Order: sequence, then structure tokens, then C-alpha cells
Amino acid sequence: MASVLVPLAQGCEELEAVTIIDLLRRADIEVVTAGLDDQPVRAAHGTVLIPDTTLDAVADREFDMIVLPGGLPGADHLDRDPRIHALLTRMAAADRYVAAICAAPKILANAGLLANRRATSFPGVLDARAVAGLEYREEPVVQDGRIITSRGPGTAMDFVLTLIEALVGKETRARVEAALQRPDHHRTV
Repeated sequence: MASVLVPLAQGCEELEAVTIIDLLRRADIEVVTAGLDDQPVRAAHGTVLIPDTTLDAVADREFDMIVLPGGLPGADHLDRDPRIHALLTRMAAADRYVAAICAAPKILANAGLLANRRATSFPGVLDARAVAGLEYREEPVVQDGRIITSRGPGTAMDFVLTLIEALVGKETRARVEAALQRPDHHRTV
């Protein structure tokens, strides 16, 4: 079974975090949510999320993918945590998937993972001039190899469906998407 780590920081964007967790689990992917500490996470708009575990408890575990929800100040908290940068670097070096949405792609940039890559983010978060060779795109979801980025809460479903396809294939993506009853003009499979 594919496994995904979703770090949750105080002030994360709850729509993104819950969409990531929910849709990945609908695809029968193991999702482990990890707080930066052992406290409940109060998201950007006041929703309280209870992580499965702490980051320290799973720091040495192998995952197939790490997904960073955005939101502020959540993305800033993730970016300031050296454990997150170490995990991202380790995942990328092992050719595992690394994904981020909204304000979180800046964490990938600051970890050195977006040099000479295509990526997107919430408008104004990534500065292509500050990252060597970054090709900034204004598409809802951008996949460059094993790095997947997206723009914000409104693109969260498309983002997670792309993650599902990357991890477990088009058929599972189609099954999960069909059950969501999205309008046909959004359907990509």
C-alpha cells in the first residue's frame, strides 16, 4: 500500500489539508498526519485538526510521498522547521514524490528542490528570479518529475487527484473522481 506523510503546522489551510487527507484515503492510500509537536493544530480559519502522530515519531519512516498543505502562517512554520527540510531533501534524493500546494511550494524552493524545475504556487509566493532556472507556471497543478505543486484551495481537488494518479494510477484516480460528482467540465479522466 502506498504511504503518504502530511505534516500539519499551526495555521495550515484546512481546506487543503482535509482535501489531501480525505481524497488520498478514498484511494486506499495510507495517510499519516504528523504535527510539528504533540498539540492539536488550529488551522488558518479556526478548524482544529488532531494529527495522527508527531513528526519526530515518524521522521525515520519511509514514505512514498510527502505532501505539504499551504496556508499562512502554516507554511512559514513548516519552512522554519529543519526537520521538514531534511525530510524533503531525503525524499527527493530517494526519488520519492514531494508535493506542495498554495504557499508551501516556497518550502520546496528554500530546500533547494525547485532549481531548474517547473512549478506553481499561490500567486506571489514563488519568485522565479530568486530560484535558479525555475519555470513558474500559472496552471492549477504542475508536475515536474516527482515534484508536484498547485496553486491554492480552489485547486486542491485537482492537486490530490494528480497525486493519486502518480501514486496508484489512472484507474484509481477515475474511481475516486467519479464518486465526487464533480461537473464534467472539471473531469480530466
